[in-house]
Formats: sequence, structure tokens, C-alpha cells
Amino acid sequence: MTRVAAVDCGTNSIRLLVADADPATGELVELDRRMTIVRLGQDVDRTGRLAPEALQRTFAACREYAGIIKEHGAQRLRFVATSASRDAENRDEFVRGVLDILGVEPEVISGDQEAEFSFTGATKELAGRDHLAKPYLVVDIGGGSTEFVVGDDHVRAARSVDIGCVRMTERHLIRDGAVTDPPSEEQIAAMRADIDAALDLAGETVPLREARTLVGLAGSVTTVSAIAQELPEYDSAAIHHSRVSREKVREITDWLLRSTHAERAAVPSMHPGRVDVIGAGALVLLSIMERIGAEEVVVSEHDILDGIAWSVA
Repeated sequence: MTRVAAVDCGTNSIRLLVADADPATGELVELDRRMTIVRLGQDVDRTGRLAPEALQRTFAACREYAGIIKEHGAQRLRFVATSASRDAENRDEFVRGVLDILGVEPEVISGDQEAEFSFTGATKELAGRDHLAKPYLVVDIGGGSTEFVVGDDHVRAARSVDIGCVRMTERHLIRDGAVTDPPSEEQIAAMRADIDAALDLAGETVPLREARTLVGLAGSVTTVSAIAQELPEYDSAAIHHSRVSREKVREITDWLLRSTHAERAAVPSMHPGRVDVIGAGALVLLSIMERIGAEEVVVSEHDILDGIAWSVA
């Protein structure tokens, strides 16, 4: 066993996994997994820069994670940064801050690398589950981008497109500096058109309709599952490998896009940091399911973070 730590810093959240990994057996024993909403991608789509307050929130989370990594005695650490820090003009400021706090330089990976890690993390434990037909389509709906990966035991094709839940919210659902509550039909139609155009782009590289099993990752998908199950609180064990039908996803998406901030915030399984962006994330998921004709999505709590951990191990 090798004790490893993996950090995934995305547009909306930063997450840590500390685990004991055994590459010989494919076993990953989780010791600590946590997530903090930092909104690193705040206004990046509009300004092209990481906001000072977003950087400070992110660095505060990094200091907390540094203590946890030290406490567990992880032998190796890899810090991967995704969409927001890939796009920002001042990403050097972000890199210097992380290096000072954690002692490693964040790797600002490409969308294709992000997709590879997501596929490995999501599918490594699905091997031998005969009821899940291959090829898989792994869809990782992040804050700034969504990754599409088709593969069997290995990746066959991958593409990253800019339709994350934060980016779609900021691009289409904000008026006069605040999220429209609820959005108008025109706003929803414009967002759906943007998503459809991005799916066209993804389909040029990834054979989306060849997939036999859709595997959905990240907070938008797991939150939809939690709502579908009417969980009294967020329960990772209940969410992992749950299945949600397309009709149920449509029902939940329609409600999220019609609801007010207060109504969404009252959902017991809803993370406060997702209240304003979950409608856009759910619409991305629904649009994907409609595009490929998927009757259901298999929800995974294991994703890019697990893939990063395996790459370190």
C-alpha cells in the first residue's frame, strides 16, 4: 500500500482525497475525502481573471488540507487544477499560492487529461459488473466545463467542452448582478441552445450514441440523485452507484428551474454552495441523456479525484 493524497481544484469546488492505494490489486482504501465550495471560477468567464476573494477562499481551503495531509502522513501528493485556472490570465498568482502552502505546484491539466482521470476513477471498480454494458460514456459535469469520455477498459475518445454549471449560470441566469429567481423561459432556452451547441462539438470527437451505459460524475449529478431519493441528508453511500431515470431527471430539472432560491436551499441534501448553480447543472445532465437516448444514469461518487490518486500511486 502507498499512502497518497490527491487534490482536485475545479471551478466551483476544491476536493481532497487521502487513501492507501495498492496498484497490484486495484484496491483504494479511502482515509479522508472532503469538499469545499470556493468558487475559484467566480466571474472568470466575464473577466478572464481569478478574483482576489476567490483566490483567498481557495488558499484558505489549501491551508486546511495541508494539515489533514500532514496528519495522515501521505507519502505522495498531486494537485490538479482544471477549467477556471486553465482560462485565467493571472493563473501564476494561483500557482505561487498553492506552492507556498502545499509545497507542490498545481498541474493545470488539459481537458483531455481531465477526462482520462475521470474515466479511470469512475470505471476502475465497475470491472466485472456484467449488468453494466460497455462501452461506458463517463460524463463529468464540473463548474466550468464538462468532460465526455467513451471507453471499454481503456479510453477510446474524450472531449472537454465549456458547459459547466457555474459557467452556464453566469452566462445565462444572472441579471443585474444576481441570479434570476427563477429564470425566464427565454433564459432557459438560451442556456439549452448553448448546451446543445457544445454537445454538437463533443459529438465531433466522441461517439456519444455508441455508449451502452451512462456514468455521471460530480456534484450536479450526485445532488440530482440525492433529490430523486428524497434523502434526509447528503449520503454518499446511498448515492454511489444509484440509478436515476431520464424521466426523473427531467422532473427534477423542471422543478429546479422553476423554484426559488429559498425552495432549493430547503432541500436537505443540497450543499449551500450549489443552490444557485444546480439548475444549470441538472439541465446539462438532462440534455446529455436526451441527446444519447439514455434511459438512466448510473451515478458515481468516484471520479477525477480517484483517478488522480491512482496516477500518484
